[in-house]
Amino acid sequence: MDGIEQEKVIGRSIRRVEDARFLTGRGRYVDDIANPEALWGHVLRSPHAHATISRTDLAAAKALAGVHGVYVAADLAELGPMPCVAAVKPLIVPPRSALANGRVRHVGDPVAFVVADSAEIARNAAELIEIDYDALPSVVDGRAALAADAPALWNEAPGNRAFHVEKGDAAAVAEAMRTAAHVVEIDVMNNRVIVSPLEPRAGIARYDVATDSFDLELTGQGLHGIRRQLAEFVFKMPVEKFRLHAPDVGGGFGMKNFLYPEWILLPWAARKLGRTVRWTADRAEEFVAGAQGRDIAARAKMALDSSGKILAMDIEMVANLGAYLSGNGPGASAVAASTAHGGVYDIPAIYVDVRGAFTNTVPVDAYRGAGKPEANYIVERAIEAAARQLGRDPADLRRQNLIASFPHKTAMGMSIDSGGFDDNLERAVQRATIAGFEARRADAKARGALRGIGVGCFLETSRGAPNEGAEVRFHGDGMVTVAVGTESNGQGHETAFAQIAADRLGVPMAAIRYVQADTRAVKSGAGHGGARSMHMGGAAVVKAIDAALAKARTLAAHLLQAAEDELVFAQGGFAVRGTDRSIGLQALARSAEDPANLPDGMTSELGAHVMNMTDIFTFPSGCHVAEVEIDPETGATALVRYTAIDDYGRLINPLLTEGQVQGGVAQGIGQALVEHTVYDPQSGQLLSGSLTDYAMPRADDFPSFDIALIERPTEANALGVKGSGQAGCIAAPQTIMAAVLDALRPAGVTALDMPATPERVWQALRQASGKATR
Repeated sequence: MDGIEQEKVIGRSIRRVEDARFLTGRGRYVDDIANPEALWGHVLRSPHAHATISRTDLAAAKALAGVHGVYVAADLAELGPMPCVAAVKPLIVPPRSALANGRVRHVGDPVAFVVADSAEIARNAAELIEIDYDALPSVVDGRAALAADAPALWNEAPGNRAFHVEKGDAAAVAEAMRTAAHVVEIDVMNNRVIVSPLEPRAGIARYDVATDSFDLELTGQGLHGIRRQLAEFVFKMPVEKFRLHAPDVGGGFGMKNFLYPEWILLPWAARKLGRTVRWTADRAEEFVAGAQGRDIAARAKMALDSSGKILAMDIEMVANLGAYLSGNGPGASAVAASTAHGGVYDIPAIYVDVRGAFTNTVPVDAYRGAGKPEANYIVERAIEAAARQLGRDPADLRRQNLIASFPHKTAMGMSIDSGGFDDNLERAVQRATIAGFEARRADAKARGALRGIGVGCFLETSRGAPNEGAEVRFHGDGMVTVAVGTESNGQGHETAFAQIAADRLGVPMAAIRYVQADTRAVKSGAGHGGARSMHMGGAAVVKAIDAALAKARTLAAHLLQAAEDELVFAQGGFAVRGTDRSIGLQALARSAEDPANLPDGMTSELGAHVMNMTDIFTFPSGCHVAEVEIDPETGATALVRYTAIDDYGRLINPLLTEGQVQGGVAQGIGQALVEHTVYDPQSGQLLSGSLTDYAMPRADDFPSFDIALIERPTEANALGVKGSGQAGCIAAPQTIMAAVLDALRPAGVTALDMPATPERVWQALRQASGKATR
């Protein structure tokens, strides 16, 4: 110990340490991994949305030079079906195999797997496969799929219904609706999005015949969960037989958290052929094979008394789940959404009726926010409609109904420990200079533009899966290993977790060796998702550090010949109070390597693994304000101002937090304005099947975001953090749509669904003016 005080780093805006390698080409992604001896896989996919397979001829493909195997569903007969682990009951889970078995149910459904010396040969061989399809009627809309005359996808799911869940107090809501002075009704669509991280999915599988074990390196998160599903449900082997690990992962937004058919085909083929087998998706493949997001149609009623106080909400939702149940597909609509219904408002009674529908579309699963954006969108669109119907200022009606005292138990049973919802709103109104908006609207009108302003509040319910593990180990070289069960795909975990450990231990950040995404190196983990990494994983690291330091304290007391209560810990070491005797963590770790130095009962490795056993939620919140200008001649919408006041509790790294918010807001804006997933209702073909047809927002679509972060720590974890990874895209959609409708209302447009594309806006304006549309 040198006595120099280590500067505190929690709360500082430190640039991401991992960026040095990302920006200099030293990132390591699955497709970067060289393996010249590996074979390449290619998945042949269905061109039909719904069809039976009447004939398959693989001979020509198998005969092509360089082909090592061509496989169909019959070859995988010994494998179990892919599971759905969503906590929804009752739930109908039809059998899903890695390759379609006699019937395809969406465009892109995997039909055959070709393994060859190169990706090009595998692709060429796939084109030689002859398959005769007998087309069947298809259905792509969730509500249409539940109609009595809809084409049936599964014998196991009568009426195409996967589940029907009811939550809340139906009787209390019905009574409130009966006696209310005002009842406002809305019908809104939370549009489907195609999830498009920069890096497509990719994997490399190896099989060791000597140990009968698998190694799967993949672009995934939640690896312990994927491993368990692979081992227990599909291969029916002990989980120890599978090692899953991920190098750097280029984005995910939820879609890389799940078991996919390719994660089954790769290890199966590696075992079958005794060779390493790899696969990388192309962008077109990901459009029809990667999990998609959102797609929830909702009708809602909001009851209010004569003063404008909200009395109740009655919500009916239909979740379009796609052709199969993805690993946690029903969870977003049936479980996660229910934690956020009602948002930041004090609503005494809420009743929710949710049905999940099978359709001939790509399966849907968790996408950034996973249910919370959908729930917030419903209540915010409803309160916006109520304000217009009652002739109230939208911000004022929100102010009247905000939850004001804590702790607060919501109508859905959530216990909100803390918040400053009224303060968020007041700060947003002031920062966005709403008082001066009418002058800005008048200026736009003089230029022939329609200008609108929208206010939107949000409540995130942050936790994801309950419980999380972390391990901390001290080493003789002065390094400290921090292994965490959460997994980064661009959030900056290497920096944030190092800040936590460095502060707690009094060592430099450079001394922290961060380990993640490896089921061999990390004992347990539930991955990222649900804005849980700091709340669950960060708190687990704190507990692991404390446990490791307790062990180190015992060893230090033994070596310093002092009682444990005589020791003080600071600056990375222990000292005997009132003396000059001390020993640092590095010296303790070296001493621990020799059993002769250890007190009785102590093991040699100086460290600890701890499970943070908790199911407590945290509640990030905020208020956003957007201003748009619309060209009435073209329908084009320009976002000209965006203000956000957000509370994420204690900030480990404000710079990283703001980056997360900016990314989430950008995705929410994209969903609100441009991202339009379109399936042809007759053929089931994905019409927005490439980036030529599916618009994503670009940098020049955004103004400079004005974001202010308010720190109101929670007591739900030792760090006081609340989670920030999802909140931006929870807040932005309703805020943008409120602004768009505010701009259009003077022209007679009172209803519009996302995305507010130029064509939709133009059509709405034409219809409102009574002009014919094409």
